[in-house]
Amino acid sequence: MDKALVAQRVANQLASTENAVDAAMKETSQLLNGLLDARIELKTSAVFGDSAATKVTDAIAALASARQSVIDAHNELAELKLRAGIRTKLTFVDKPSALADQDAVSATSIRKAG
Repeated sequence: MDKALVAQRVANQLASTENAVDAAMKETSQLLNGLLDARIELKTSAVFGDSAATKVTDAIAALASARQSVIDAHNELAELKLRAGIRTKLTFVDKPSALADQDAVSATSIRKAG
């Protein structure tokens, strides 16, 4: 199998993972906001629900750690791609549109570099 196609498959999985972790962080942050808003709306003491809010905060911290690990893996995979002799520009199918526009790359093609 073509090395570039294998690398592209991994790149797609990596992008999907990055997006999933970011979505989980956003969702969990919204949960924390909802808990804090509910406490204020119910006019309860800051102590009310503090344990639950702390657990959600711990979950956000764990997701932040997971996100950093995925980013570290991304950087290592970029280096391994070069060491494997793959000189193509890999595109990310699930790349957020703002980044895709910024890079001006096609999500359906692999361009050969040099």
